[in-house]
Amino acid sequence: MSLAHADTLDVVKKRGAVQCGVTTGFAGFSAPDAKGEWQGLDIDVCRAVAAAVFGDASKFKAVPLNSQQRFTALQSGEIDLLARNTTVTQQRDTALGAVHAGINFYDGQGFLVSKALGVKSAKELGGATVCMQTGTSNENTMADWARAHKVQYKPVVLEQFNEVVNAFAAGRCDVFTTDASGLASIRISKLEKPDDYVVLPEIISKEPLGPFVRQGDDKWLGIVKWTLHAMVGAEELGVTSQNVDEQLKSTNPNISRLLGVTAGAGKNMGVDEKWAYNIIKQVGNYGESFERNVGMGSPLKIERGLNAQWTDGGLMYALPIR
Repeated sequence: MSLAHADTLDVVKKRGAVQCGVTTGFAGFSAPDAKGEWQGLDIDVCRAVAAAVFGDASKFKAVPLNSQQRFTALQSGEIDLLARNTTVTQQRDTALGAVHAGINFYDGQGFLVSKALGVKSAKELGGATVCMQTGTSNENTMADWARAHKVQYKPVVLEQFNEVVNAFAAGRCDVFTTDASGLASIRISKLEKPDDYVVLPEIISKEPLGPFVRQGDDKWLGIVKWTLHAMVGAEELGVTSQNVDEQLKSTNPNISRLLGVTAGAGKNMGVDEKWAYNIIKQVGNYGESFERNVGMGSPLKIERGLNAQWTDGGLMYALPIR
């Protein structure tokens, strides 16, 4: 029985940790801090899955991967879960032996330019040199958009993300294009004078980012998917890492089911009934994770926008735990 078709939950439990595929370093999403501990919105997905399975959010191992390696590592069983700012597309969800387990960040491709360039809109980028990374969806999206808007540009395509950043910082290209979250991250964490740069207003694609697992293991898919829904649902219900112990006494039946006071959800997935309690206590709800890593409590200062709860005009809508 190949690992790809083995019961991932059993493999993970025997190993004692979730192998989580992450970026090689992307501030706000997955990057090691000054102590070498991995932090970020995607890392919180890894931590939350570990909390659901083991009751301990620290029982995961970050496996840094570049964009070319990520799906191979998942297919081969080197990782159990890919949580690496990866856009869910039709091809990736069907033809690569992988399946997405939800969306943890709604994004879109944008443009970062030096203010000195003097452009206010991407439509003014005719003749510009554009830096981007190979093996991403950005190349095709850029080509499609430029064709549609009759904008001529010169692509500068590099293998490693850091090479692209360095080329842009050194002035080898006029424009950096990638997901808008990535641009916000680069502007703050990689450029010496962030205020000399601006992200243009155009968003030219839909880039829904989320975790992937291997096809053919519905039980493991269920754990990862419902881990995400537990975090989003906890925020909607007002359950936080700070008040979760108090909420164990809640008379709201939705909260009782979420926290395992009313049993059933854990048994359905083959994990402890305190699975969601452990996630919220140790990692926090989705809003807490967002604010700390990429939102107003972070250097990135990304607005909630589409990532707000559905009740606040965003797209975050937790499926019911019942």
